[in-house]
Amino acid sequence: MNYLKNNNDLPIFALDIGTRTVVGLILHKNKEYRVVDIVREEHLERSMLDGQIHNVIAVSSVIKNVKRQLEQSHGPLQKVCVAAAGRSLKTQRARVELNIKGNPIFDQQAVFHLELSAVQQAQFLLSQNNDDNKHKTTDYCVGYSVVEYQIDGEKIGSLVEQHGEIAAVEVIATFLPRIVVESLITALQKADLELEALTLEPIAAIHVLIPPSMRRLNVALVDIGAGTSDIAITNSGTVVAYGMVPVAGDEITEAISDQFLLDFPDAEQLKRDLSLHNNVTLTDILGFETEYSREEVVQQIDSSIDDLAKKISEEILQLNGNYPKAVMLVGGGSMTPKLPEKLASYLNLPPNRVAIRGIDAIQGLTFAQKIESTPELVTPIGIAIAAKESPVQYISILVNEKPVRLFDIKELTIGDGLLTSGLDISTLYGKPGLAKMVKVNGRVVTIPGQHGSAPVIKRNGKLADLSEQISHGDVIEVVSGNDGENGEATIRDLLDDSSSLKIFFNESEYEIEPVLYKNGKLTSPTTLLEDRDTVEIQFPKTIKDVFKQLHVTLTQEEINLLRIYINGVEKVLTTTPQLTLNGQSATSESPVHNGDYIEYSEGKKECYLVKDILGSDLVYETKIEVAFNGEKVQLVKDVVKVLRGEEKLSFSSQIFNGDNLTVIKKEATPFIFQDVFAVVTVERPNTLNKRPLILRNEEETTFSATIEHGDNLALKWVSR
Repeated sequence: MNYLKNNNDLPIFALDIGTRTVVGLILHKNKEYRVVDIVREEHLERSMLDGQIHNVIAVSSVIKNVKRQLEQSHGPLQKVCVAAAGRSLKTQRARVELNIKGNPIFDQQAVFHLELSAVQQAQFLLSQNNDDNKHKTTDYCVGYSVVEYQIDGEKIGSLVEQHGEIAAVEVIATFLPRIVVESLITALQKADLELEALTLEPIAAIHVLIPPSMRRLNVALVDIGAGTSDIAITNSGTVVAYGMVPVAGDEITEAISDQFLLDFPDAEQLKRDLSLHNNVTLTDILGFETEYSREEVVQQIDSSIDDLAKKISEEILQLNGNYPKAVMLVGGGSMTPKLPEKLASYLNLPPNRVAIRGIDAIQGLTFAQKIESTPELVTPIGIAIAAKESPVQYISILVNEKPVRLFDIKELTIGDGLLTSGLDISTLYGKPGLAKMVKVNGRVVTIPGQHGSAPVIKRNGKLADLSEQISHGDVIEVVSGNDGENGEATIRDLLDDSSSLKIFFNESEYEIEPVLYKNGKLTSPTTLLEDRDTVEIQFPKTIKDVFKQLHVTLTQEEINLLRIYINGVEKVLTTTPQLTLNGQSATSESPVHNGDYIEYSEGKKECYLVKDILGSDLVYETKIEVAFNGEKVQLVKDVVKVLRGEEKLSFSSQIFNGDNLTVIKKEATPFIFQDVFAVVTVERPNTLNKRPLILRNEEETTFSATIEHGDNLALKWVSR
């Protein structure tokens, strides 16, 4: 680890002011840090509780004693490096929601704004829970981590360009109360000491055990003291979360006291002896002296050790969101038997991923005398080094011309400055426009308003965003965004791709548009909607409705086409319109659906012929098919004669209304060979010495010979 060089070898005086003990130490710095002296002294009374000074006078008295002992060997001490206890950090969860229906989040800055709104909500909740809220203690945010993003209640990895109705983010934010620092400085002043540098205990331990190159790893550092266990999480190159659980070494001491009838100091000594000896001897409050093996004592307090491991694990999981890659343990309480194994089990880690780290793990550190490599000295030494090299300082900025001071604990952003300034983060973006509620076919539909615009943020006169880092003396200007427009839509906006009916009518395709009503009155798709409007979108339900839109006149009654006389008998020709739906007979009330095929014909013709009148049951001609010289031919012979007066009609002749027809049936006669020449052409040879050879089915025959359907006929010219 590369430490900054001091200009001289002046001693570094550091204090670790804990719940039970004050540890003072002297370090020198040349090429490396060298611990030259350490003094410990316990508080005579409970003057500190969970890292917070409750009795300034009593704590300052202990500090004086530690200072006096060190001054005897090292001369006057006037300045000291200290740490605000990690257990003084306050952690609060908070969740905020944003209506994104119709207006999804399109950029990461909007997500960052939502996260900061959640942090400010956590700050508010923390102040509401503060018993001393009447004093309005300022809480500085020293970090936060996102627990999860949600869309409509479902966990999701990113909110950018997600569609739904409600976007939400839940965060865990960590705050440092100003009163912690103020009471610490007061206690030092009463001990005739001046604050040289300040750090946070978790930062101190991380500074000496986890260098920046290792902070890309997801590691949990747990400092287990007497009253509390302080937790810091590293990931992605930085410290991402801090936390604390109000259980630590004292709970184990109390369990020993209860199980073996010892007063608290004796129980504390027995706990320390367990880490050094396989057998211990104790004298209970009744005066009985008993010897126990280490395993026997541990077995009696196993449930208390398990409870400590469980609560630390739960806090790590809450802060980190999942299992870390490794856990480092420091502090006197880390020596609790079986604690590393139980933590590994609860955190689903191999046993070698949970380790107790002592001062021997601190690189570039030597000692003037032999000092036991105990984990409880890691934090005091870390305080001395971190407070000297990376002290927590204040920076001052202006936010909309208002001075703002921040703890320079992490990489500070414009968002941190706005949080500390007291600006309401949730009002920086313009408010969404008002939505309109309309009923469409009985269903309530929301027409969302537009999102408000983003705030205009400037840093030192230049456009910036919430995530931009800030420095001492920066001038921040913030102008809130404009409110969004109210929701606006036409009826057409409510229609989707399925809001039409496709029908095939007589082989042509038609798109049937719906009939639209607004508040009971016929309207058009371009009509603007107002709040609480009622819209009816009606599609054709039957064939009759379709034909109404297509302007088709539908009738299914018989139609008289013409009246004639056949052999003196009157005949009236009628027709019935044909209506089918998807090939099946239908009526005007048949229901229609998307993609249906409708066929409709009235049965009328331009003109009617004789063959249309005679009907299909009358045989008015005979036909046969034969082959002539290898070519198939059809022969037709009328068996009915049709006259209109004296005019002979063919079967393709047109008839008219009122015609008087005479139909005469002729006697059927067989076809003969000669009938073929009415439909074929025969060429005679140019020479006179040729005669015709007539064949029927390859047998010679005559022109008058009878022929039948399927016969094979031939005419050949042969020599005479």
